[in-house]
Amino acid sequence: MFTGIVEEIGTVESVKAGAQSLELAIKAKTMLEDVKLGDSIAVNGVCLTVTSFTSQQFTADVMPETFHATSLRVLTRGSTVNLERAIAANGRFGGHFVSGHIDGVGTIISKKRVENALYIEIEYPEEFAHYFLHRGSVALDGTSLTIFAVDNKKLTISLIPHTQEETILAEKNIGDPVNIECDLLAKYIERMLHQKKEEKTSTITMDLLEKHGFA
Repeated sequence: MFTGIVEEIGTVESVKAGAQSLELAIKAKTMLEDVKLGDSIAVNGVCLTVTSFTSQQFTADVMPETFHATSLRVLTRGSTVNLERAIAANGRFGGHFVSGHIDGVGTIISKKRVENALYIEIEYPEEFAHYFLHRGSVALDGTSLTIFAVDNKKLTISLIPHTQEETILAEKNIGDPVNIECDLLAKYIERMLHQKKEEKTSTITMDLLEKHGFA
């Protein structure tokens, strides 16, 4: 579990690419302070497992499902990435619940500066529209953000100066992909409501209709 508060910007040192997989080596500092094999680190919002590490970098594998479902496949040597360690049980919770499981990939369609804020408009897959609401939460490339405007095709977020400096989002250009994780609580609520609807539907059977004279 993560919070969406980016701890460090790392740099991709190497990419070993398979047909549908990757092995990433990422240069970092904060991530390596207490790293252990098997630790979870969010890379641009994608939960990856540390498979090896040195004093200057760590490696992680990207499996085919993650390769196709996220923007990690476009990373090259020198790419910068948002990094966050899994939250400790005694840690402070500063963002929102972020699982590191990406729902889809959006595309930056506009950027605009307003005073000290940077407004970024992102087009997203329409099937996610019901998860987004004005002033709701979303994780973009692993960064916990507030939605400032939304419709059925795009959403707008505003980056304060700190977020512009401490994440890679401000560096991105129009046309660049962005990993999107919808609000985890919204997804759980949707699932529970769907299950309740199924339960109600499943209680109406032919035997029940015949018993009460409806069939």
